[in-house]
This record gives sequence, C-alpha cells and structure tokens, in this order.
Amino acid sequence: MLRNAYVLLVLTTLFWGGNAIAGKLAVGHISPMVLNALRWALAAAIMAAVGLPQLRRDWPVVRRSLPLLAALGAAGFAVFNAAMYSALLFTTAINVSIEQAGMPMLIFAANFLLYRMGVAPGQIVGFTLSLVGVALTAAHGDLSRLAELDVNVGDGLMLIGVVVYAGYTVALRYKPAAHWQSLLLVMCVAAFVSTLPFAAWEWLSGRAVVPDARGWAVAAYTAIFPSVLAQAFYLRGVELIGPNRAGLFVNLVPIFGTLLSVLLLGEDFRLYHAAAMAMVLGGIWLAEHSGRKRATS
Repeated sequence: MLRNAYVLLVLTTLFWGGNAIAGKLAVGHISPMVLNALRWALAAAIMAAVGLPQLRRDWPVVRRSLPLLAALGAAGFAVFNAAMYSALLFTTAINVSIEQAGMPMLIFAANFLLYRMGVAPGQIVGFTLSLVGVALTAAHGDLSRLAELDVNVGDGLMLIGVVVYAGYTVALRYKPAAHWQSLLLVMCVAAFVSTLPFAAWEWLSGRAVVPDARGWAVAAYTAIFPSVLAQAFYLRGVELIGPNRAGLFVNLVPIFGTLLSVLLLGEDFRLYHAAAMAMVLGGIWLAEHSGRKRATS
C-alpha cells in the first residue's frame, strides 16, 4: 500500500512540476484565464469519455454531495490554477514551484485546529524547514524583504493559491464514497464552469490571448497530465495514507519544477534556490519518516 501511494504521489508532483513550466511557456501564446478554461474543458471532456458510465452508476451517492464536489472543483482546480497561471506573468517558474512547499504546513495546521489530528515532533521540524525554504524563495534570497512587504506580486498570488489548495486537500475527507472517475468528472465540470467568469473578464478587458499552436499544446498537456492523471493519483494517494502525509509530497513539486525550469526554460539557478531545495528535501524526509512511525504505532 505504501509503495503504491508513494509512486502515485511522486508522479503527481512530477506532473505538477511540469504544470508550472507549461504555464511559463504559455506566456504570450495563450492568456492565463483562457488557458485555465480550455484546460478544464478538455479535462472534463476526457473524463466524460472515460467516466460517464461510472457516474451513472454512482449518481445516487454523488447527487447528495454535489455542492461539496462543486466547491472542491472550483477551489482546488479552477481558483488554484488561475492564481498560478497569473503568478507566472510576474515571477519565475522556479519560484512558483518552490512556494508550493508551503502546503503541507497549512494542511498540518488545519487538520490539528479543526480535527485535533496530532503530528509527530519530526513532522513539525520537517514542515518548519519547508516553511523557511518557501520564505527564502518568496523573498528572492533576502528575508529582510518580507519584513518590508517587498514581495513580487506573482509570489503573492501563488501563496494565495497555496492556501486554497491546502483547504481543498483538507476538505477531501468529506468526499463521498464513490469511484474516482465519478468524483473527478464532476469536479472537472465544476472547475470548467468556475473558470468562465474569469475568462469572460479577461476577454472583455482586452487581455485575452487566443491560443496559437504552442498555446494549444500547453492546454493539451495541462489537461492530460496535471489535471486528469495527477488529480486522480492525488485522490488515491490521500485515500491510502491520509491528507497530512500525502500533502507532504507536494514538497517534491519544487524539486521537479526547479530542475525542469533550468533544463527547459534556461532560468537561472541561484544559491538561495539550492538552499531552499535542501530544506524542502530534508523536511519531506524527516516529516514522512516521523509520520510513518506515528501511523505504525
């Protein structure tokens, strides 16, 4: 069970790391809100082709939880990615990737405050290391900038997205006992509907960019890998090992995102990025080791 969960969650974070790269490659070829709407339209179409028969079978169960599933799709899928794609207009893909390491800390805190779900001391140390890494990245290597509130607007948007997705992860405990295909189909449709007001605003304000060939390629990638596959894998990973430990794997997003940014985008790799990555890797190892021992005991 643990091995299956680890494989699914590592693949999830690899695809999400690629999502930041795709968003950066999209700049000038498709605008953020058009990309977000097109992404979830394609993902909903894929899931309808795959999961519509299953949804018909699960409909009595799913129908009772439609408001919850709609909210999960709107927040975790649509709002998070709107924040991320907008952030990439102002900051680097490396920063966007590393800032997502703040999610586990928020998931731990919310589970403790709302459900009194305890954490081991090693988990606390682990997510504290991640928090320092996030702060170092958001401040572009100079922590004094945080005290002056001199943080790039893109970094601020991404941190808002991190809060939203952490809330989505915690709320997954309330999802109905239905097949993952049914859940993902409903949430993808809800995400697409939620993107329409943002896309309409972008279009009416004259900021929309109609996709060219690269824009369509980016939309296709984001629909298949970060949307359908990654979300399905993440749902299953949370089921297998719980939200606290599954959320911790989000710390791998900056590792994949940073490596892909350097390899594919030619972005600069600075010393503070290396320090942040070391903190993230150390944090995930320590926290998962402690969480596994706690779960066993």
